[in-house]
Amino acid sequence: MKYIQDQAMIQQYMSQYKLDQILSKPESLPFQLRVYACDEVVLKEGDTLDGLYFQVKGRTKVSSSVETGKSLLLRFCHPLAVFGDIEFIQKVVIQSQVEAVEQTSFLFINKHTVETELMQDHKFLNELLKHLSYKLQTCTTASRINLLASVDERFASYLLTTRNQQPFGKEILTPYFPEIASLIGTTPRHLNRVIQKLTDMKILKKEKTKLIVLNWVRLDEISNGLRYE
Repeated sequence: MKYIQDQAMIQQYMSQYKLDQILSKPESLPFQLRVYACDEVVLKEGDTLDGLYFQVKGRTKVSSSVETGKSLLLRFCHPLAVFGDIEFIQKVVIQSQVEAVEQTSFLFINKHTVETELMQDHKFLNELLKHLSYKLQTCTTASRINLLASVDERFASYLLTTRNQQPFGKEILTPYFPEIASLIGTTPRHLNRVIQKLTDMKILKKEKTKLIVLNWVRLDEISNGLRYE
């Protein structure tokens, strides 16, 4: 991780993502620009949070694990994503691991400033509420589908959701089958069986490392109207 002391760049990012409009006194806050390399861990699950992270460039992967060592991929994040909001509100340790999947930049503000200033700022708290409610909505929807729908329905829903490029569709879009399997709550082996089944039904076509949807209408029927959004 690199610290970049460039106030002009910090102000540019704040203006680009309108952070200066959701903070009552943005000019008085000690923002820091942090840059992480590809595959570098930004936040480690179980650690104590040191501040709030506003992702302003790049792409990150968010996952959660259990004591057995198994990990569940939750989403990929793009600007403007906020990390640390849940931990500050609930006063808990870091709940999910965040890794950079390409060079990624964050505007960081330390824990003391968040607790003494931002948590008293009603404009900021209103914006934080929007980010929290979005996370709750998308996590609840994904959990409901993964628990109650068949793998066929889940995969069809995944393809349709990512095709429409809604905000959460963008966050779960990945070309790697093991990651897709994790996102929809199944195993790569089971997902491969579903893909072969849909290929035999002429709904999908496998072409080297790509999948081509031949029949979106039939895929929509299989999804039973479910979407990860």
